[in-house]
Order: sequence, then structure tokens, then C-alpha cells
Amino acid sequence: MQPPVKSGPRFNNLIQSDKVRVIDENGENLGVMYTREAIEQAAEVGLDLVEVSPNADPPVCKFLDVGKFRYEAQKKANLARKTQKTQEIKEIKMRPNIDDHDYDTKMKAMHKFIGEGDKVKVTLRFRGRELSHQQLGMNLLRRVQEDIAEVAKVEAYPRMEGRQMLMVVSPK
Repeated sequence: MQPPVKSGPRFNNLIQSDKVRVIDENGENLGVMYTREAIEQAAEVGLDLVEVSPNADPPVCKFLDVGKFRYEAQKKANLARKTQKTQEIKEIKMRPNIDDHDYDTKMKAMHKFIGEGDKVKVTLRFRGRELSHQQLGMNLLRRVQEDIAEVAKVEAYPRMEGRQMLMVVSPK
């Protein structure tokens, strides 16, 4: 049975290389030395020998406290995860014969969504005889495109899908 695989950097006796480049706790380069010797020196100072750059030749190791090093790495990863922004797709639904005030309200919402960094899917729904006047829908989507041009770019140009016409815009 194999021992459980440990995540994170190798340290002390887990370092597989014979020779390593050593950096002490103050950040000074002590040069290349045998791993055994480096582990003994780290123990004298009360720290562990931690592999910070395993792909270098020879691997670079540093005198550190492993627990503290892992804790700092975990904090850094959590902060990166917290600050990342996921992009959502918001949907704005309209009709081809929309009134000016309703149109302005929809545009205000669209500007807000794009300001927050989200994509916006504009859905134009045709009902009944409106389907025979698709040029009205195209004109409306062209107007949306012009009104939003300075803050967003068209990602998916207007296309018909059944009884609706779709267009996707995303922040510049």
C-alpha cells in the first residue's frame, strides 16, 4: 500500500535530489550543497528545508517553516479565488414594436449589466403577424447596437431562432 500523496511543496527528507541550491532564512544564497547537509543546517536554525523551485537544475530550496509556508500559500489561493469575477449572461427581452420609454428603460438595464462586466443577450420576441415584419426587429437590434457601441461590442450578431431574434453583446 502506498502512503497518501501529500499536496504542496516537498520538504526535508521528501526532497529527492542529491544536491540543491540553498537560500537561507534571510534570503541569502548559500550556494549548491548536498541535501543532507542543507537539512542539518536548516534544523540548526529551527526551520525546515523547503523546495521552492523543484524544476530548476539543481532544485532551489529555502529555510522556511513548512506550516507557515503552507498557510501563506492557502491564504493567497483563497484571496485569488475570492477576487475572480465570473461573467454571467443576463437577458433583456423586447418586442419589435416597443415604445420609446420602455426601450430607454431596457437600455438603462443593459448599461448597468455591461457596467458590472456581464454579457447581455437581447431577445426579440415575435408574436402572430409580427413574424412577417422581421425588418422591424432588425432595425430595433441595429438601434440597440448603435446605442451601446461605446461600452460594448456585439459578440453574436442578430439571428432568427424560431419566433425570436437573438443578439449577444459583451463589455469592451
